[in-house]
Amino acid sequence: MSIRFERDGAVGHIVLANPPFNRLDLRFCEALRAAVHQASESDIRVLVVRSEGPHFSFGGEVREWPGKDVNWFRTFVADVNVSYRAIEMLKIPTVAVVQGIAFGGGFELALACDFLVAADNAILRCVEVTTAMLPIAGALQRIAERAGRARASRFAMLGEPISGREAGTLGIATHVVPESELSATANTLINQLATGPTRSYAATRTLLKAWSSGGVAAADTVMLDVAMELYNGADAQRGFANTADAFNKDIEPPTLVFEGK
Repeated sequence: MSIRFERDGAVGHIVLANPPFNRLDLRFCEALRAAVHQASESDIRVLVVRSEGPHFSFGGEVREWPGKDVNWFRTFVADVNVSYRAIEMLKIPTVAVVQGIAFGGGFELALACDFLVAADNAILRCVEVTTAMLPIAGALQRIAERAGRARASRFAMLGEPISGREAGTLGIATHVVPESELSATANTLINQLATGPTRSYAATRTLLKAWSSGGVAAADTVMLDVAMELYNGADAQRGFANTADAFNKDIEPPTLVFEGK
């Protein structure tokens, strides 16, 4: 199978398992949809999107597309987008771990995650312009959101490669390290998220999604409701009590173990 879901305790993994190029073929949509469904039904606390082999993904398996009519292509693209947006709609934090090449739909899959951990020598690229197309699974608007409209225009229209190092500088990647440190850095982040305040993470994602769709005003509209639901939960109440106790003793607040979902 080109994609599989697996879990290790509180951590779920969606694995692109068609090395060395991990091209997104016709089986991709169905397999990704099934993997995301498994992730959403589980009680994992963080989801990781990673790949086998030297590259994250070369993007769509374009050799399967010639001769297909526009209605087939529309359905294919819609299915890809449904799966990518389903990743964004999860309540838990998501992490893409990118090494080697992430082109086209592979780059867009990484951009669907909250955290993009990249090797400094990774190459990210919107390649669609080379076939007289444009990014069709969200890259254009998500690069604009992370790095600004001008850069989104540049990378989509000119198809320029983005090194992992540059992606970090521009805010497209959240963490950038030498390739030899990629696994360790990603695992540290993943473990932090897996043991952190899951309900707080979910609330943060909700607020950011509101901002993405409607700006500051939309986020402000839902902020109080989101925050009050957190305040009414056991994690926040325990956190406030422990912090207050630490303040009374004039010491650093203790590290908490979060249990809420």
